[in-house]
Amino acid sequence: MHVPNSMLSGSICPVTAAVSTLSLAGAVVAAIKIKTRPAIGRFAAVTALIFAIQMLNFPVANGTSGHLLGGVLAAAMLGTPFGMLSMALVVSVQALFFADGGLAVLGANLLNMSVIGAGLGGLLYQFISARIKQKHAAIGAAAAAAWLSVVIAAGAVCIELAVSGTIAISKSLPAMLSVHALIGIGEAVITGAALYLFGRSVETEKSFAFKVVAPTITALICALAISPFASSSPDGLEYVAQKLSFLKESAPSFVSPFPDYLIPAIGESSISTGLAGLTGVVICVVLAMALSSLIAIGNKMTHQSN
Repeated sequence: MHVPNSMLSGSICPVTAAVSTLSLAGAVVAAIKIKTRPAIGRFAAVTALIFAIQMLNFPVANGTSGHLLGGVLAAAMLGTPFGMLSMALVVSVQALFFADGGLAVLGANLLNMSVIGAGLGGLLYQFISARIKQKHAAIGAAAAAAWLSVVIAAGAVCIELAVSGTIAISKSLPAMLSVHALIGIGEAVITGAALYLFGRSVETEKSFAFKVVAPTITALICALAISPFASSSPDGLEYVAQKLSFLKESAPSFVSPFPDYLIPAIGESSISTGLAGLTGVVICVVLAMALSSLIAIGNKMTHQSN
């Protein structure tokens, strides 16, 4: 779902950047104002978990792979404002440090995965869960919202491609939706399983070990030990781009320190991928703790002034 620089051009890049910036600014304001917010450790652990699980591409069909989008999972585990900010951190780290999605299209990727994935996805999760009167309503609602968020985000990519003049939406939309409808099933399963294991933002019965330690350890295991064995098949967007002949290679405008999730000094190997993933987890934890601490300070100042 990460759109590369070569796919978008023109006004769509600054427009998506502006929409994403305003939306995330709104998320920051909402995060500061709310009285109940996730602990700093929880925010960091969930951010690291989503980064690590996104490295685990799973096979889908016809030589295609998919990976977790994670927006609904972040919103369900942290609350929608913090879920949006967690996803924004993940997407930004991926672009800046791992060349996963370019800087010119960072606004579009933030729009698709943070604003739509976690923002709209979080609202869908709340809407569905409020209407399901069963024991595990939250898990079922999260799974349904997760599937929808992937399909909607895929549709948003098609609109962006059409506005950019890359390919007509009449050609890209059927292919993107058919592929991502399948990828969304994996998204739903992973989201439901993770929510069952690590709990929702409103659950109090989960201990510190389940809320913080378990997600962090899972992130470390996924990044260091499992990510080297992820599917190497093209993801849904790459598959459609190859099929419809709009996949173009271009020189990167920014040299990332760990391109393609590898340590350049080591080269292409399982060790290199694992260490790069571990580095990404650490970066996400540090940045998430810093952001959450700043929000906590803003929250305290806001409530003191009131």
